[in-house]
Amino acid sequence: MRKFLFSMLVLLLLCAVALQTGVADPIVKWRVETALVEAGMSDKRADCMADRMVDRLTVWQLYKLRQGMAAREGEPEADYGFGELVKRLRRVGDGEAVAVVTTSAGLCAVGIG
Repeated sequence: MRKFLFSMLVLLLLCAVALQTGVADPIVKWRVETALVEAGMSDKRADCMADRMVDRLTVWQLYKLRQGMAAREGEPEADYGFGELVKRLRRVGDGEAVAVVTTSAGLCAVGIG
């Protein structure tokens, strides 16, 4: 049992170091980009937005975005309109995360992101 607990502690420590030093950024970016594409975004725009979001938000903020933006019962999975987007962003409850998502979407749509 002690070996198991020690192994888990070492694993958690390594994960924390990887997240803090940026080693895990490519994996996090891939997850964010995949989530954006699954939500109906083009590959090019998802790549642009994922770059900006990973640079500006913490892993916890990205997790909250993923949870808040997920479709709930009776909501469309993808290809929803502006009103649905606003409703889902309000659920997130993190002003900084919402600001990063909206500015990233705007800048990447214009092509300067």
